Amino acid sequence: MGRAEVGTPKYLANKMKAKGLQKLRWYCQMCEKQCRDENGFKCHTMSESHQRQLLLFADSPGKFLHNFSKEFSDGYMELLRRRFGTKRTNANKIYQEYIAHKEHVHMNATRWLTLSDYVKWLGRTGQVVADETEKGWFVTYIDRSPEAMERQAKAERKEKMEKDDEERMTEFIEKQIKKAKKDDEDGEPQEKYTELKREEEQPLKLDIRLEKKFQPDSILGKSALVTKRSSNDVDEKVFKKPKPLSAESNSRSALDEIIKLEEKKKERANRKDYWLHPNIVVKFISSSMGDKFYKQKAVVQEVIDKYRAKIKFLDTGDKLKVDQAHLETVIPALDKEVLVVNGAYRGSEALLKKLDERKYCVSIEILHGPLKGRIVDNVQYEDISKIYGT
Repeated sequence: MGRAEVGTPKYLANKMKAKGLQKLRWYCQMCEKQCRDENGFKCHTMSESHQRQLLLFADSPGKFLHNFSKEFSDGYMELLRRRFGTKRTNANKIYQEYIAHKEHVHMNATRWLTLSDYVKWLGRTGQVVADETEKGWFVTYIDRSPEAMERQAKAERKEKMEKDDEERMTEFIEKQIKKAKKDDEDGEPQEKYTELKREEEQPLKLDIRLEKKFQPDSILGKSALVTKRSSNDVDEKVFKKPKPLSAESNSRSALDEIIKLEEKKKERANRKDYWLHPNIVVKFISSSMGDKFYKQKAVVQEVIDKYRAKIKFLDTGDKLKVDQAHLETVIPALDKEVLVVNGAYRGSEALLKKLDERKYCVSIEILHGPLKGRIVDNVQYEDISKIYGT
């Protein structure tokens, strides 16, 4: 039976049946032909054109397999780059959009048997960041285009310059502190600015000297209109006593103001929405895994993609990959070492000095770096965590 002529009802019916995706098992990748049913696929495999394609494939199977795999990977990565960019996306969602195109290269013609194998291969070759969760595999595209590399280099240079400025300011503040301590030890008088104070009921006297001006009454005599001044007139001006200032309203010293401004700047720069760090002790607070792991302590072995971590439970030794939303920090006993995981002193090791249960905050002492020995108050519970092994 010949093909239906263009425009006939039979031709239109065939077109409507062929529209959209058909079953994968009735598709021939070598011939790029989709059959609608088992009988049609059987007839196609017995055709002369299909046999010729099989002979070509038998001559160099590796070449055809490589070409199909490369074409599939290029199409998948192009869709990931153009459609999703560098956002973390479910790999199966990208695959569903890719196969929606009718003439795509099918995965059963490639070197990968499953989508998971393909995603793992992408992660090993460094094309994406692949991570497995309870909802399946997720991928994040790594943009290595010249424009992206240039933007990244500019951002790194800017961050380095800001860090250098912070380090210089910190070094300047430390020098000022050391100089002030040295002056106190030597007993040398230190220049200090204080507010104006005076004893109670003591009038304020101003010594004002004005140049002597021309006085007409010295020549012509006093005017009759000028009356004699009272004998109790004085040359001093007395002002009303101002209200005394309270001790709490005394202004801070210039050094304290510089330190305060610097801490605010560091707080804005280092406050992030992620806080996981390796080698800290955390508590698992999710009940989704059952009572076995609920509220159990674990150590963070590896941080994955900033927001997820691979943890090892201290009691059982079991390992899990979890999101930071399922974890919380652990506060150790006093005089134990902690790591500042968020805020102005992010990444600094410190010593727990004081615990304020009423305000849910602590006081810590920085252990290393140019800020060694500094006491930091009002640090929130969620900004510090116990260091494993201390």
